[in-house]
Amino acid sequence: MPASIDYEQLVSAIGDAIIISDAKGAITLWNPAAERMFGYTQAEAMGQSLDLIIPERLRGRHWEGYDKTMATGITRYGHDLLKVPAVDKDGKAMSIAFTVALLRDADGSISGIVAVIRDETVRFQEERALRKRITELEAQAKVSA
Repeated sequence: MPASIDYEQLVSAIGDAIIISDAKGAITLWNPAAERMFGYTQAEAMGQSLDLIIPERLRGRHWEGYDKTMATGITRYGHDLLKVPAVDKDGKAMSIAFTVALLRDADGSISGIVAVIRDETVRFQEERALRKRITELEAQAKVSA
């Protein structure tokens, strides 16, 4: 028989940010990796809106989808890896990649969403620089041909 798992220890030890928000979008779990990634302590984040990390220009679209998911119990993202902009405590832009899963209470009603998040900012910047360089080289090749 497998040993029991200490889920609290798992959530605290894992390197990816784990954030849970309730049906209204208030943060109910903020692990140490989320603190490191976004700069807010657990005490600062708990009970706050996800707007803490959502760029202002994207909030309308985010909440439209969030509310629809809470009402229908269906997320169109399933197990897809989502890549979106975010902001940290200092307002600095970030690129994050994450998966989401719906959480249900004992009677099966949606109680919230869990997101497992990784900071992809450096990788995104490197990819953008590579794409730019490829475009430049292709343009040079056309001129030389």
